[in-house]
Amino acid sequence: MAIAKAERLMNLALCLLGTRRPLSKRELRGSIEAYLEAGSDDSFNRMFERDKDDLRELGLVIETVENLDGDTGYLARRDSNRLPPITLDAEEAAALGLAAKVWQQARLAGAASGALQKLRAAGMPEAEDAYEVHSALEPRIPVHEAAFEPLMLACRDRRPVTFDYRKANSARPEQRQVEPWTLECWRGHWYLAGWDRERGAERVFRLSRITGKVRSRAGAFSAEVPDVVTVRETVESWAGETATRTARIRLRAGAGYPLRSRATAVRERGDGWDELDIPYGHGLDAWLVEFGPDVVVEEPADLRADVVDRLRAVAKD
Repeated sequence: MAIAKAERLMNLALCLLGTRRPLSKRELRGSIEAYLEAGSDDSFNRMFERDKDDLRELGLVIETVENLDGDTGYLARRDSNRLPPITLDAEEAAALGLAAKVWQQARLAGAASGALQKLRAAGMPEAEDAYEVHSALEPRIPVHEAAFEPLMLACRDRRPVTFDYRKANSARPEQRQVEPWTLECWRGHWYLAGWDRERGAERVFRLSRITGKVRSRAGAFSAEVPDVVTVRETVESWAGETATRTARIRLRAGAGYPLRSRATAVRERGDGWDELDIPYGHGLDAWLVEFGPDVVVEEPADLRADVVDRLRAVAKD
């Protein structure tokens, strides 16, 4: 079925691009075999409207023209559907090649690879690959969450969504109604920044805590979308990147190396534990829970209480 639809869309696109005058629905139906096989006029009309919308979503500019006799005609002018020449220098080609490698673990891998091949076929210079097979370093952005792709599309199309979300200190998920702004990857985890309609405020959601399916909702955004820099700063702040305070924790000797790398001071206690000073913002309590019994928060008291609440929520599960 997918092959049949792709062939039908290609035939429609070729008809619209190849004509010098607008073609009516009747003429298009008589030119495309799949439309001739449509059982009724209603079936053909529904098929044609879906195909026309799909081609427009793929980027084809289709004009609707009213003929002198009152019939509606369609055509896709070649000058409106021709991309300008693409010229890239060696550095730009290298940046695109690197970006394509980053998405090799995601559903975007095929699109990124195909786009790169088309650019190279059009004359894009071959850049020296600094991340060849023999290199020990390879750029990767892991994307394992099922929510990534529907949220990425919702951000692109500015569509509100609903999903069930389980906070780290909650035993059960809650439904959220969100106007998605952008996705950000921080410390190997993906986060969604957007407007929470029920709370009437900006919120950030970790994709690994989204349960079930992400469902799109009709309608326009009710809140203004901020610029990219503001959203990125919000994600970093909620995820713990922006440090506003300092925590003192006890860490079991030989454990918690990621915590040690962020510490501004490490003191040996001599009892199998070390004492660390860690600058933090939002999100440190969730991170500390991941280290289980190897971490004890000494101060501040509110951070220690947040960690205890999260541990109790996990124990209830």
